[in-house]
Amino acid sequence: MKIVVNSTPLIALSLINQLELLNQLFDQIIIPAAVYQEVVISGASKPGAIELNNASWIQVQSVTPLSNIEPLLLGLDRGELEVILLAISIKPNWVIIDEKLARRVAKVMGLSVKGTVGILLAGFHAGYMSKQETLDSLQQLIDYGIRLNSQIISWVKSELDNPES
Repeated sequence: MKIVVNSTPLIALSLINQLELLNQLFDQIIIPAAVYQEVVISGASKPGAIELNNASWIQVQSVTPLSNIEPLLLGLDRGELEVILLAISIKPNWVIIDEKLARRVAKVMGLSVKGTVGILLAGFHAGYMSKQETLDSLQQLIDYGIRLNSQIISWVKSELDNPES
């Protein structure tokens, strides 16, 4: 399976020491150059920079813009726009993106979308994480200030209690 990943999931998974989960779950993990720039170069002293730079299994790919549209005009940052453009071009199984507007745009463009929490659940369903490890990872995200609403938390707990659903 092939995925295209945005900055926030990479940073979030790095914060909770679960970036390797992407490598366990997927055959090809691709990020656009703007995401690499944002996390590793511009964010050199921030969480995720070292982990992403050391993840040799993540492929960085340049994106040819479809037009000269400024991403902010769409309400997206450059990384989000490049993730969506790259995904349209290479047709991955999933686009991993957390930001609400970017998720909506990706879905409108016909892309299958998951977020950081979806990756944790995929890790649980694939047997790479126990129920407790998944719950602990979810709590760590919250402790690091990642906003998860109560509906998402309830949904995750129900998925963990009923893995067949």
